[in-house]
Amino acid sequence: MAVYIMLSTLTESGRKVLRERPGWIKKVNADVRRMGARVVAQYAVLGPYDFVSVIEAPDNATISRVSVELGARGGAAGMTMAAIPLDEFIGRLEGGVPGKRKKR
Repeated sequence: MAVYIMLSTLTESGRKVLRERPGWIKKVNADVRRMGARVVAQYAVLGPYDFVSVIEAPDNATISRVSVELGARGGAAGMTMAAIPLDEFIGRLEGGVPGKRKKR
């Protein structure tokens, strides 16, 4: 499974739905599961984005489908980015086995 970060900003209609039915977010997370991905963690944040979601998906095609489906609903606009666990990133830079750091 690959890890992806989704940054979401609610649209005007999305803010209205959230105000009227705060549990709506949990329904969206269940829909993500049905599309073959899983919301690992989710945070409401201050700033230019309203939510940060950490999502696991088997591949780029799956997370692309999730992004398109959620965006087509019109409740939120988002940006999705692939994420590499830090130890794996460092291991690849050091030329070692992905996910394993060399001992110093």
